[in-house]
Amino acid sequence: MKQVEDFKNISQRVVEILELSGSPVGVRLLSEDQKLSIGVSILKNHRYCQAIMKARSGEDVILNKEGISCPAAAAAFGFRPLPEALKSGKGLVGFGIVADASVGAKMFQDMSRLEIGQIENLHIFPADKCNYKPDIIILEDEPEKLMWIALAYLHVKGGNRIESSTAILQATCVDSTIIPFLEQSLNLVYGCYGCRDATDLGENEAVMGFPAKMLPAIAEHLEFLAKNAIPHSRSKKALAALNRKKLNEKDCSTV
Repeated sequence: MKQVEDFKNISQRVVEILELSGSPVGVRLLSEDQKLSIGVSILKNHRYCQAIMKARSGEDVILNKEGISCPAAAAAFGFRPLPEALKSGKGLVGFGIVADASVGAKMFQDMSRLEIGQIENLHIFPADKCNYKPDIIILEDEPEKLMWIALAYLHVKGGNRIESSTAILQATCVDSTIIPFLEQSLNLVYGCYGCRDATDLGENEAVMGFPAKMLPAIAEHLEFLAKNAIPHSRSKKALAALNRKKLNEKDCSTV
C-alpha cells in the first residue's frame, strides 16, 4: 500500500514543480483475472482520448471493449480487429488525412498494438488523486513542461538521446500508452487528428507517456532541476540581457 500511496504523492509533487494545468493520468492495463476497482465509473461510447481527458480533469473511469467507440483504438488495445476501411487506408482518405490510400494502409500496418484478448479493461485515473499503482503515466500539457520531464527521463537513462515514434494518428492510445508499455520507454508526440477533434487538448499542448515505474526516478531529478535550471530558464534572463544590449546599441547610434 505504501508504494501505491507513493505514486500519488510523487504525482502531486510533479504537478507542483512543473505547475501542470491538469492531473498526470495513470493507466492500468487489466487482464481478465485482475479485479476492477469498486465504485469506478464504466464509460460507454467513449474514445480512449476522451477517457484521458476525463482523468486529467479528476475523474476515475474504466473503459473496456464494449464501451470504447474509436475503432482504431479498439484495434490497438486488442479489443477487436481493425475495420477494413481503416486497414486499407481508404478511411483516412475519406477523412481528408491522406491523399493516397497506400499511405494510410502503411500507417496502420506499422501501428504498435496489443494481441487480441491480451487485456480486458483500461483503468484510467488522475494519478495525483487516486491510490492505484499505474502501468503508464500520461501527461498532456505545454511542451515546455513536458520538456523537463523528458530531461529528467534522459538523466535516468544515463544521457542517451530520446527517440519518439508517431504516425500523427492515435497519439494517446498507441503513442502514449501502447508504445511506452511494450517498449518500456518514454514517447513524446504532437497529438493527432482524432484527439484534437474529440477532446479539449489545446493547440499549444502536446502528449507524453512513459512507464509508471520510472516516475520516482524522474521526480527525483525534477527536484534537482527545480533548484536552479527550471527557474533560471523560465526567468529568461539571457533574453532580457539581449534586449538591454539592443536598447543600449540603439541609444548609442542616436548620439
